Amino acid sequence: MRASSGGQEETSLAFGGQAVLEGVMIRSSTHMAISVRQPNGEILTMTEEISPISKRYRLLNLPFIRGIPALFETLYLGVKSLFLSANVVLEEEGEKLTYKEVAFTIVMILGIASFFIAVPLLLTAMLPFTGVLFSFVEGGVRLAIFLIYLKAISLWGEYKRVLQYHGAEHKTINAYEAGESLNVANVKRFSRRHPRCGTTFIFIIALVSIIVFSTIQTQTLLERLMYRVVFVPIISSISYEILKFSDRHRDSKIIKLLLTPGLRLQNLTTKEPDDDMIEVAVQSVEEVYKLREKSSSDS
Repeated sequence: MRASSGGQEETSLAFGGQAVLEGVMIRSSTHMAISVRQPNGEILTMTEEISPISKRYRLLNLPFIRGIPALFETLYLGVKSLFLSANVVLEEEGEKLTYKEVAFTIVMILGIASFFIAVPLLLTAMLPFTGVLFSFVEGGVRLAIFLIYLKAISLWGEYKRVLQYHGAEHKTINAYEAGESLNVANVKRFSRRHPRCGTTFIFIIALVSIIVFSTIQTQTLLERLMYRVVFVPIISSISYEILKFSDRHRDSKIIKLLLTPGLRLQNLTTKEPDDDMIEVAVQSVEEVYKLREKSSSDS
């Protein structure tokens, strides 16, 4: 399969994808494909038609609103993909994840998110800062904790393969968007960094939160905490628009400069994949491409 070179809008896979257990999930605006390397060495690809809620309700597709449903849909499809891939990997051992374990995973994700909201605030509250300076110090503490977290997971041996599949996903999408034929040799030449990566998105959120909260002057710690929880959708929505804008203008020298810190962070969240991993990512992208083309021709 060779992608059209007629422009970003024509070749974009919209939300991209993510690494899963022994595989890669890729999604377009209409379909999701999860390709997983089975214990017997074969690649299993599972597909699903998706219908984003923003397509059904025009209001939810407006700028600075569309990022909110996109965030929840990404979380839902991400957890679902991990669940499906884990069951493929565990099936050889006669095990399967239960819905209780999936629920526990969601609680863990929400717990990590709460940690990144509350802990930097509490630590900064122990320091003698007020007003705008408080927000900037808190943002710096949040970024520092985020960097420590990324470094820690990059050193976790059992997680290395997931990071390699993450690298395979990025390389394959980069090759696709460049209009290259998707084979291992071609894909290997491309960068494992991608401007639409969730790592970059989180970095943008951290910067936007500093700006937003520096304009809100509150007196008590409880008020500050409430604002940080309530403003999560707003900050995420603003960050989503920034991410989309930067992706459309990724060839701009100014945008490249601004994206550099977020792209460099991806050195921690991706690793160089092996050829087998690239094959899995290629199959997932090709499947989504076929489904999207079929959906376009049917309509």
